[in-house]
Amino acid sequence: MLRSMTGYGKGAASSEKFTVTVDMRSVNNRNLDIHWRAPQDLAPLEISLKKQIQAAISRGRVDVTINLVQTADTVYELNRPLIRGYLEALRTIRDEFGLSGEADLAAITRLPNILIAPMTNTLGEAVVQGVETALTQALAALVAMRAVEGYELQKELLSRVERIQGHLGVIETNSDGLVEAYREKLRKRISELLDKNLVDETRLAQEIAYLAERSDITEEIARLKSHLTQLRELLAGDGEIGKKLDFLLQEANREANTILSKSAELSICDAAIEIKTEVERLREQAQNVE
Repeated sequence: MLRSMTGYGKGAASSEKFTVTVDMRSVNNRNLDIHWRAPQDLAPLEISLKKQIQAAISRGRVDVTINLVQTADTVYELNRPLIRGYLEALRTIRDEFGLSGEADLAAITRLPNILIAPMTNTLGEAVVQGVETALTQALAALVAMRAVEGYELQKELLSRVERIQGHLGVIETNSDGLVEAYREKLRKRISELLDKNLVDETRLAQEIAYLAERSDITEEIARLKSHLTQLRELLAGDGEIGKKLDFLLQEANREANTILSKSAELSICDAAIEIKTEVERLREQAQNVE
């Protein structure tokens, strides 16, 4: 099933000692780009959790936010080496520069990493499991929403493919006999302008055939039909299709441009312009397909 790159998911887990929530948002992006925001204590989990996301999502920018609140009473430990180093540095400053005064307790406690709140092994395992559970919930919700959005997007894309098919039918119908009609019209016009006694009939026939051939859009019609068939198959498939979809739409636009450049028939030109318009709308919407 086609999946959109837009989605949102949330997960949560808690115990008597902690509460963790995970928010995941995704938008369109050419490749998979995971932006991670989580407490430093959870840094060891980042690689494994990102791999879990990569296994479920192939494209899009994914913003992951993890909030962890520990609700249990925390026993702080002193970072004794850091405190000793700080006090020794203060004594050196006092003795070397002849200053007076003592170390201030409030100033010491404001230093980063002076007080450490370690997670015990039991709490650490519970937190890891809680984070994994919350992320799994958020990821499942995100993937589900991308699937729902993708279903709606698929219907819209297929409806536009059918519109292109209708315009292509107009082109095919109005192109029947067009080359021969163009050849006769050209022959008649040249005959009116030139004295027949001065015209090399063989050369004239060659030139007319060449010009008429340049107005033949049979090949372009056949290629457009093929592109539409491939688009339907692609939209009915699964997995990552966004890049292939963009390529096929580029090719369809190229064929429409060639038809416009070859044909002077008003109905054909109008239909080709409509095809280009639909292809452009498809390309805009395809930017959000995974």
